[in-house]
Parts: sequence; C-alpha cells; structure tokens
Amino acid sequence: MEDLKLAILIDADNISPKYVKVILDEAASFGVAACKRIYGDWSDPRLKSWRDALLNHSIIPMQQYSYTTGKNATDSAMIIDAMDLLYSGNLDGFCIVSSDSDFTRLAARLREAGKLVIGMGESKTLGPFVKACDQFKYLDLILDHSEPDNEPAPAAEAPQASDDTAINRDSILRLIRGMIEEMDDGTGWVRTSRVGDQLIKRYPDFDVRNFGSKSLNKFLAGLPGLEVEERMLSNGNPIQFVRMQPTAPKTAAHPRKKRSGTRKSK
Repeated sequence: MEDLKLAILIDADNISPKYVKVILDEAASFGVAACKRIYGDWSDPRLKSWRDALLNHSIIPMQQYSYTTGKNATDSAMIIDAMDLLYSGNLDGFCIVSSDSDFTRLAARLREAGKLVIGMGESKTLGPFVKACDQFKYLDLILDHSEPDNEPAPAAEAPQASDDTAINRDSILRLIRGMIEEMDDGTGWVRTSRVGDQLIKRYPDFDVRNFGSKSLNKFLAGLPGLEVEERMLSNGNPIQFVRMQPTAPKTAAHPRKKRSGTRKSK
C-alpha cells in the first residue's frame, strides 16, 4: 500500500518552532509530506525563531504581509493555498497546524472533498476546529509526554481544549463499555484496534498520550472494569482483545434451617 501524500500547512503566527519535530513526526505516521509550507510575515521580528527550523527541516516559508492592523492575513493565505492544492488533485490529505478556530470551515471543506484532515495545535484550540478534523493532535501534550524511557503515570484526566470537547476518563470508559456491548460477537471480547478506531471517530482529539500512556492497550488495561488479553495468530503475529471484566456470581443466601420436632402446647 502506498503512503498517503500530505500537505503540511503551518500558521507561524500562533505555533512555536519548538513543536516542529513533533509536527513532522506526527505527519509521518499518516504518510509522506508532499509539500511543507509555513505562513507568516517574515519581516516581523517575532518570527525570527522559526528561521533555523525552516532550513533544517526543508519547510518553505510563504510571505504574507499584514496590510491591516487586527486582520490576520496569514489565515487567508493558508486557506487560498489549501484550496489551490486541493484542486491540483495530487494530494490525499492535509495537516493544518494552528490553534486558530478560523480554520474550522477549511477543515470541513477539505473533508467534504474526501481528503484526510489532521489538525495540530495546542490544547487551547477551540472545539469546533478540533471536531472539524478527522484527527486532532495536541502538540503541547505530546511534547510533554515524549520523554524517552520515562512513561509518566496515567493522569486522572486529560487537559481540556474546551468544554464541548469534554474528553475524560469517565466519558471514555462509558463510551468503551457501550462499544464492547455493541461489537460483541457473543464471546465478550472485541479487538482493541476496533475500539481505538471508534474512539477517534467519536473524539478526533483522542490520543492515549494525553492520558500519560504510550499505547492503546496499556490505556485500556488501566481503565477500571476492563480486561485486555493478547493472543497469537497462526502467522505468529500478536493481536489484542478487550472485554468488560466478568462479575462474580452472587452467592445465594442459605435458607434458614427448620427446627425439628413439634412445638409443645401450653
């Protein structure tokens, strides 16, 4: 199967260069970057920190002057370029890197055209943009949890992007239980990969790293009331399943023993 061809479009006005490696690594997990562009007014001294990152990672800077105070010309330039790339017909998907909800309509339009849309931004990103994407990656949380050989303890709850993306352990657990009941083939076991696919469809910003875990299987095994089991296929490859832990049957109360003999009458 050929890798998907992606366009990576970065809004330099509100994304720090410290995330550049995370951005490219996350995009690489989906496909190959056919083009990498970053948008901003490069005459602005505030963007100076991006310059070394552009050279080291072959990202093409796109100049956009700010003609009017208070108006974000960068957003318009990114949107126009994205539509030009869409109609070129050479791409399978887009990575839109910004914490700005102004790209909500662009993400929705690209998905309408059948393109994969991966959003990336900080955890302050508003819910409408998050939900308009197929998947959304919180760059600050990924960076925080990317310390090598040091898996942090699972957090009680992932930080929120906004109220309407209320994604926490309780809501995830309720959803997973419903999925297992729905997808159960009679054995009680469901493949963890199927659960993961459904979670991303329901919560585009779902990522086990947001909860301090490095794999879906470890995340599921750490949830109360769930059990994960690994099995080996005939070709020697492992496959993981999850189920709700069976509850122990209630022990029936022993009936009271009847007294033997007859009651004496007074």
